[in-house]
Amino acid sequence: MKIEDIKNVTVAGGGTQGSQIASQIAYKGFAVTVWVRSEASVERARVRFATIKKQYLSTLEAMKADASAYCRGLADTPDLSAEQIDALVAQAEERLSDIKFETDWDAAFGNADLVVECINENPQEKTEFYTKLSGHLPERTVILTDSSTMLPNMFAEATGRPDKYMSLHFGNQIWRNNMTELMRHDGTNPEVFELAAQFAEAIGMVPLKLNREQPGYILNSLLIPWFKAATSLVATGVCDAETVDKCWELATGADPGQTPFRKLDKIGLVLARNILSMDPAAKDPASGLAKSVAMLNGYIDEGKTGIAAGEGFYKYESYDK
Repeated sequence: MKIEDIKNVTVAGGGTQGSQIASQIAYKGFAVTVWVRSEASVERARVRFATIKKQYLSTLEAMKADASAYCRGLADTPDLSAEQIDALVAQAEERLSDIKFETDWDAAFGNADLVVECINENPQEKTEFYTKLSGHLPERTVILTDSSTMLPNMFAEATGRPDKYMSLHFGNQIWRNNMTELMRHDGTNPEVFELAAQFAEAIGMVPLKLNREQPGYILNSLLIPWFKAATSLVATGVCDAETVDKCWELATGADPGQTPFRKLDKIGLVLARNILSMDPAAKDPASGLAKSVAMLNGYIDEGKTGIAAGEGFYKYESYDK
């Protein structure tokens, strides 16, 4: 299959990451269906998608007057006239409104040229999902996983098409931070690897190719130790989250939104908790990591799961912040 043959894309999962990925794919002109497990999940997903649409539209409008508002995933160049931006606004309005939601497996996957899997970071759930999925896909379909912590070789056989399966991992706020990490397993067809790179470019991303499988890819190999260190400082009582963030901001010159606990709020505390919990050290109650997980659980139990909930380590008036 060639890039021009990819028309219909199904994103499995409508959570924080799935909603961003599906929105970006739709914005770039592909027909997008989002599969979720239940009608209740559909309603929750619609709220997330509405928020992302609002972010796309407000960012495009801001680009008219402020060059610093430019997002690489929304346009190939910042040098756009007001009329050109208006055309992108109209494109976003139309295409993001056309995203379909399905709970039925055949309706969601039966005509998919490409599937992007964004379900929970749970190996059993992913294995069960792929095993069932294999009976609902056309032979041609390529499967890409956005798993942030698991290697594609763990699930390749369960897909029933290991040669057409690999990882395509996105960051957060992908219309702004437009990179993807491409990671194949030993059985991935080299042509599929190149097709995934072309697809990444077609949806406004910069493909970063890994030469071999690496837990955490490039980004999370850097980010996760950073999060572990930051949360441990707070969970063990060394200092509070605001002090950690202020230290990082002053010492590195980072934007205030790019500090450890602001970033945790952006990615969501549930995902952060799940990732940190996978480290065997988290099973030792005396460890700083176990205390970090317990701290995150405390926030989650109170409904303070990050920006999308309006509060995490910080309070937010809206998800746009």
